Order: sequence, then C-alpha cells, then structure tokens
Amino acid sequence: MKIFELDSRRTLILPGNHDETIKYAVEHWVKCANQAIQARGSFVVALSGGSTPKKIFQELSTNYKKSVDWQKVYLFWSDERPLPPDSPDSNYHMAMTEAGLSTLPIPIQQIYRMVAEKDIEQNAAAYEAKIRELVKGAQFDLVMLGMGDDGHTASLFPNTDALKETEKLVIANHVAQKNCWRMTFTYTCINQARAICLYVIGANKAEILQKVLLSPFDKTTYPSQNVGTQDHKATWIIDDAASKNILVNLG
Repeated sequence: MKIFELDSRRTLILPGNHDETIKYAVEHWVKCANQAIQARGSFVVALSGGSTPKKIFQELSTNYKKSVDWQKVYLFWSDERPLPPDSPDSNYHMAMTEAGLSTLPIPIQQIYRMVAEKDIEQNAAAYEAKIRELVKGAQFDLVMLGMGDDGHTASLFPNTDALKETEKLVIANHVAQKNCWRMTFTYTCINQARAICLYVIGANKAEILQKVLLSPFDKTTYPSQNVGTQDHKATWIIDDAASKNILVNLG
C-alpha cells in the first residue's frame, strides 16, 4: 500500500489491485463506523451511487455482518437521481436492494432516502432540514463519493449552479448536459464531514483522475477538485489501474 499527501486538502491511498482496494475500502468503512459508535454512540454515513460503492455495500452485507453494531447506523445519501426507490437506476435501490444493505439489521427509521422523483426543490429543502435535525452540527461521520468521467462528484456536475452554493447543505441541481435535475449534497455539507472518501477504481478512470489531481484548481471544470479542506481532508482511495497515469508525478 502506498500513501501520498498530495496537498493540504487531499490524501491519496493506493492499496493495490482492484480486490485489494475494495478490501481496504470496506475495512476503512468498518473502522470509521466503529470509531464513531465508540466515540459518539452512532455512525452517520452518507452513501454514494456507483459501481465501487456497490461492491463495498455487497461486502458489508455478506462478509461484515458481525463487524458493526448495525442498530447504531444511520444511512443518508449524498445524491440521487429523479427516480422512484424501486428504479434500478436509483442510488437508494442499488444500495438497499441490489447490494443487500436491506438485509442488515439497521432500523428502518434510521434510513433516510432522498425523495428526488417529485417536488425536488422542496424535497431538497426537507432533506436538509432532516439533516440539521438529526445530525449534530450537520457533520457526517463519513461521506462516500465517487468520480465521474467528467470529474463530477455526487451530483456536482461541471458548470452547474450547485458549484456556487455556499450556505445550503442539499440542493436541487439542474444538470443541462443530462437534461435532468438531481438532488445533491453541496460542498458545504461534504467538506465538514469527519471523513470524506472518494473511491476511484479502474483503468477507464486513469485519464480523468490525472486531470483532476494534477491540473490547476478549477472546480467549475472538475468539481471533484473542490472536495476536502485543510481541516477536513479528503481521502482518495485509488486502485493500481486508475492511478497508472499519476504515479510518475508522485514519485
């Protein structure tokens, strides 16, 4: 495993190949959960969509059932598509049904999906209100994120209004390039979390990862560049295939 401090806001962790990286990500998730439960009596996590989080959730729901006190876990989501919860493209459906989190003994009243399929602006405001009510200081123990082929993260897409938001925690974001609305956490919400993890796996992400990590800062072009602060660093968990274009620059 290799660890690089890219700058004051971002740490890169390269556990190895695909399987080694998934294993590290799962064990890191479990560690975050147990530390939070021991320190504060609960683990409040915002889940992400995407293929890598899906594999993490599958591992948690099959091989780590006894590794966490699931009665003390609270599930939120960092973004959602404008789809009902039974849609195969819903982030909620992926995590709960396809990846099996519904099989874990998490109390149903501690699972808070984003209702993005209707009245998305009102429901974004309601989701923020729920966070402020239930999450002390609106500070998540862990926010899970991925990175798209265009450098977006959550539903913070290039050149969208959500990139400019500095006060709200959750916003309805119109994504012109996809001709749809998305509900998403803002940087304000993401960057105050105790742990922020971006998972990037696969050779198909090597080119965009190189641009995001090594290009001059430009959150409008590459929104994932703006994740992490000096006080709340972002941890990038990256496999060998995704990191192949940046290793020569890291030494």
